[in-house]
Amino acid sequence: MEQAPRWMHRTERVLDGLSFLCMLAASIALVVLVATFGWLVFGRYVLNATPTWVEQLALLLVCYITYLGAAVGIHENTHLGVTVFRDMMGLTVSNILKLFIDIILAAFGLVMMIASIELVRFGWDTLLPMLNIPESFRSLSAALCGGLVFVFAGLRAVFRVACLAQGKPYQEKGAY
Repeated sequence: MEQAPRWMHRTERVLDGLSFLCMLAASIALVVLVATFGWLVFGRYVLNATPTWVEQLALLLVCYITYLGAAVGIHENTHLGVTVFRDMMGLTVSNILKLFIDIILAAFGLVMMIASIELVRFGWDTLLPMLNIPESFRSLSAALCGGLVFVFAGLRAVFRVACLAQGKPYQEKGAY
């Protein structure tokens, strides 16, 4: 079986790099989250002065950890999915269903991004309590996730069509 086109390999490498950056950002956010809760416990029980900003920062960080992790899960094919019916079908039907799922995921990501951008615009003048940054930073994580899901699933659909046009299945990663 011949190799996939060069443009596909290059694009997959770029997507892998983008996925890595998302996971790195989510990991750093998780480390900051743990450190700030350590400070919360120290402040509350040792200094007897609870830092009030920790809860708001934690809520913000959890949004980024969750949304970036979900987008990476889409790229790596490790996001939650029920595949038993699709896997019971023949190869042709299974490939068509995978393409259909990728198109639906890309459409969902696009809608999520557009709706979240509206939330970013709406909340720009409202500040998060204790942090004094715009409320929009919370919605920005959902907009990023939507855009990433659109790119990851949309390009995977393009890869599937390109491979099917050459008469070969798309070699995907993960358990998707």
